[in-house]
Amino acid sequence: MNPERRLTRRKLRNDHLRRKFRKPIPRTVVPSFFTLMNLFCGFVAIVQIYEGKLEFGAWLIVIAAVFDMMDGFMARLANANTEFGIELDSLSDIVSFGVAPAFLFYSYSLNEMMIIGIIISAFPALCGAVRLARFNVDARIEDPDYFKGLPIPAAAMMLVALFLIFHPSPELFDGFKYGINSVIVPVILLLSLLMVSTVPFDKIPKFKMHYLQQNRGKVYLFVFYFVAVVALQEYGLILVFSIFIAKGVIVSMMRFWSEIHEEPV
Repeated sequence: MNPERRLTRRKLRNDHLRRKFRKPIPRTVVPSFFTLMNLFCGFVAIVQIYEGKLEFGAWLIVIAAVFDMMDGFMARLANANTEFGIELDSLSDIVSFGVAPAFLFYSYSLNEMMIIGIIISAFPALCGAVRLARFNVDARIEDPDYFKGLPIPAAAMMLVALFLIFHPSPELFDGFKYGINSVIVPVILLLSLLMVSTVPFDKIPKFKMHYLQQNRGKVYLFVFYFVAVVALQEYGLILVFSIFIAKGVIVSMMRFWSEIHEEPV
């Protein structure tokens, strides 16, 4: 064979192989990295709680929430919202914001209630799983401007804030029959009920000019949320998520009240 032809054929083959192995990196890689970091933090939180480092485990759940927020932001920024990303995010969330907070509160005080404590501490994980499954189904059908039911990260942050604020001073609840469990149990049951409810809760504002212009009030509120959490830490967490949850419940009650008083057409 002609040496020039052999050289040309080899060059073409090399170019083909080079193009084959130089495929562009999928857009889902970056948001998926943040999602997996969310899952990793949730796993490490469980390990730390098991080893008795409850406060460190609680803060790891907070860090997991930061990664969860970042993966959504990066997915929208890269236009990489996919079914794969939704499923991976839900699998990560059930560990970081369902199992980890449940184990945190069982290890902290609910273990004193024996089998009842196991059942109650499991509620955030069980109801969170239902909430995530419903979200995944609804995401394939519609994309409303609100969450249907309390998002599982919000419920987890409320529980973690409650723990971080009150665990150094359990004596504050000595006047209650069951100590701090007298407060923890109703809060867990309420948050779990809100997760499987249809109460509408605000989504994080979209970073699009026309959306920001039309929803300035919501944007300012979320900026306040961010500043409060950064400045006040655990106190900011409980303040922000108390406002977030109360707003959703009040708006839902007002809508329900107006609907039952509407005159039939």
